[in-house]
Amino acid sequence: MILNFILKYIGFLAAFCTTIAFVPQALKVWKTRSTKDISLYMFIIFTFGVFSWLLYGIIISDLPIILANAVTLILSLFILVFKLKYK
Repeated sequence: MILNFILKYIGFLAAFCTTIAFVPQALKVWKTRSTKDISLYMFIIFTFGVFSWLLYGIIISDLPIILANAVTLILSLFILVFKLKYK
């Protein structure tokens, strides 16, 4: 029982850290309106991967996976849209 509790919160911590890592990049893109050093293909593939993780989380009903990837998908799409708009 305690192991499940610990594992659940490790999942939330990992989800939080990997998701929040995108905030500085999104803010920089928004402030500078520059995406010249960001790889378009990397972000397309990454965004598809995040979307796939989100679907997986929904299918298995895993809240940390769902929350982290929903927020990461929004941030990734934000950066991707700016990349396409300002290229």
